[in-house]
Amino acid sequence: MRHLRRGSQLATVAALSLALAACGDEGNGQGNGQGRGIAETYDLENQQLSERGGGDTTRLTVGSKDFAEQEILGHITLLALQEAGAEVVDDTGLGSTEDVRAALVSEQIDMYWEYTGTGALIHLAQADPSSDPQALYDKLSQLDLQRNDIEWLAPSPADNTYAIAARAELYQEDSDAYDEELAGVTRLSDLGSLVEQSPDKATVCVGPEFSQRADGLPGLEEHYGFELPEANVFVLPDPTVYGAVDAGQKCNFGSVFATSGYIPELDLELVEDDENFFAAYNPSLTMRAETLDRYPDLKPLFEDITERLDTDTLRRLDAAVLVDQRSAEDVAEEWLQEQGLID
Repeated sequence: MRHLRRGSQLATVAALSLALAACGDEGNGQGNGQGRGIAETYDLENQQLSERGGGDTTRLTVGSKDFAEQEILGHITLLALQEAGAEVVDDTGLGSTEDVRAALVSEQIDMYWEYTGTGALIHLAQADPSSDPQALYDKLSQLDLQRNDIEWLAPSPADNTYAIAARAELYQEDSDAYDEELAGVTRLSDLGSLVEQSPDKATVCVGPEFSQRADGLPGLEEHYGFELPEANVFVLPDPTVYGAVDAGQKCNFGSVFATSGYIPELDLELVEDDENFFAAYNPSLTMRAETLDRYPDLKPLFEDITERLDTDTLRRLDAAVLVDQRSAEDVAEEWLQEQGLID
């Protein structure tokens, strides 16, 4: 094991430092490390990182929500910190959005990856966040720091926005599943027309959070001006929505995450959000301001990692867990090795 589960006995260390070593010129790698691995670039081994628990005990606890992409990001974080010399505690798979945010604020965990759209709409209750990803991040990071002393590191280029998907066969005229009315739903505004004209076909499977969140189904219906019949909405665990949409027996449409590996695996079609309801959901590592103030070199360490995580990369990593049934830790470790960041 490369890291400790929560509740494990942590090693005592003399000191841990966040000294950023000079970067070499050689190598073809990306980011701040210029092709050098984390262990060559960062040294977290000589300065105490956390005073909780007293003495010299070092404790950096990494959390995540309880779905594949979040656990992958959590393990990338754990492995990167450990490679740099820190002792870490694994609290990935902690629970829902509200659970993990509360754990960060209450100091149960030290950091976790959150999505910019979630931060703006859920944590800060911003009714109309900017459609520009950078503007959304700039305002969000400023407000959350001012109101809650939470720091948002630079977001990744990946956008794990919500989307509505359907199986591709509905749109293929040579397919037995082809339906002219359903094939006409290529934009979310078309879904409203389907509700009016053929409500029995407007069936939707949604995840538990999507069914209740302002940036989920309630907000989507309000924004586009339609209301699905209650009997047409099926609330399922998020991972099972994809299979239900692909099967087409319970629902013709479903809520998905845009970076999910199930989308290419099941050949799902994303319905265009033609009125830009869904905000950008760029992953950003969040932590309390005091943590970053004390250890400012956490910022360049994770900026180097974050800029490598685009949408295609997260989709590929996600598929390795969801489709290939590999562990999030193994997938995270392999990716960091591919990037030349760990041995």
